[in-house]
Parts: sequence; structure tokens; C-alpha cells
Amino acid sequence: MNSRAWRVPLAIMVIVAAPALARADGLLVQGSSTFNSRLMVPHRAAIEAESGHQLAVIANKSSHGLIALFERRAHLAMISTSLESEVAHLRKTNPNFPFEQLRGFLITRTRIALAVNPSNPVRSADVKAIRGVLLGEIDNWRALGGPDLPIQVVVVSGGGGVKLSIESALLGGKRIAPRNPVYVRFGSELVKVVEQEPAALGLAQLGAMQERKLPELVTGVEIEQQLNLVSLGEPSASMRSVIAAARRVAVAAGMEDIDP
Repeated sequence: MNSRAWRVPLAIMVIVAAPALARADGLLVQGSSTFNSRLMVPHRAAIEAESGHQLAVIANKSSHGLIALFERRAHLAMISTSLESEVAHLRKTNPNFPFEQLRGFLITRTRIALAVNPSNPVRSADVKAIRGVLLGEIDNWRALGGPDLPIQVVVVSGGGGVKLSIESALLGGKRIAPRNPVYVRFGSELVKVVEQEPAALGLAQLGAMQERKLPELVTGVEIEQQLNLVSLGEPSASMRSVIAAARRVAVAAGMEDIDP
């Protein structure tokens, strides 16, 4: 089984860098780049105004945000899947963390989509066939009615929220293990790869895919991705005000694109 890493120049988004929790003028929030791009980048000023607190935001990955909580390097973590899924992933490498102390707060939800290159004529597939692709049982677009090309599943490596959400909702907890994976570091890289690779099948966040005008491969099954804020222990009053403000801003912005 071959795999390769795709290198795309990327400036990791750090809205405001903060070296420690000792900042008296705000809260340090760290974690999911998806949460950051969907909520913090366009709406941070509104959340600050609503909550009355300045925010220092560092975007990396959901798992990094939780680790930062345990290491006292963040007040709140941003994650882009359910807390249960992220804990199950992180527990494999850090079994001694006090996971029972984590408190998750749902901010909004979005939908996960399968993105294909515009040159690929395939626009729908049976969900059983997609399971086969993700588990390495199907590896050519011919099996889905497409061209004779090896399917290159593009996925964010590690504990990305999209990957964990798909494994939980579509694969019954089994790990994604395609025949020809292309691993990227962040969701912003993923959509660029799909734009360039005719054989790509990208496991993407719907908003990011739509922004790049990539076609969606429809399966008839909708997979929800949660955007959560997480605290270690019960959140302080200032943390609660930020959580509440983030929820209000998300609702006002019409961010939730899951059918009720």
C-alpha cells in the first residue's frame, strides 16, 4: 500500500499569539483549524464584543488543542468533531490524561462532503461503495462508473475532525485505510490537492469545498461535523461568556448547514 504526503505552502493561521495563560487581558483558545476558519477568522471581533473578552487564537488541530488544555497552554480548546470521538483518538497515545475532566460545549454544526476534481464525471455513488473505498476494498474509479484511474483518497492526517467524524458515522469506528491515500496537514491543503488531482476523492468540510467550487460526490448519507469548545474542568465565568457569545454569533451568521 503506497501513500504520499502532499506539500502545499501554508501559513498556519495565528490570529494573536500568546505564550502563556498569564495574560490578564484575554483568553487563549487553541485547536482545530476548521473551527478557526469557519468561526474565529470571520467572527472573532463579534465574539469579543459579545463576550467582553479579548481572544488569542492559535489554529493547529483538534488534538493539539486538547493537549494544550492538559498542559495549561490554553483556556479553551477548539475541536471539529464530537468530544467523544476526539477523546477516543487521543486516548490511544495519551492514556494517562484526565479525560474525565474535559467539558464540551457545542457551538454549531456543519456537514462533511466528499469532494472530487471538476474533470471527474462521477457525481454520485452508493454509500456501500464509498465504505469500500475508505476501507481499501475498492481502488479504481471504474467501480464507481468513472474513468480508469486509481482513487486517491485525500485526508487530513492524525486526529482531524472530518476523518474522525466519518469513521464514527460511516465506518462504525473502523479506521479509514484506503489503497492510495494522500495525507495533508490541514483542510486548506486538502481542497487544493483535489483541485489539482483528477483522481482525488477529498474528505472535506462542506464550507471549504463550496468556497473552492469543487463538485460534491453525493452518497445519500449526510455526515454531521460538530464544532465544539472544550474546557478542562468547569469553565470560568469568562470562559462561559465566550462560549455563549460564540453560539449567538454562529446562529446570527447562519452557519449551521445541517438539515434539522
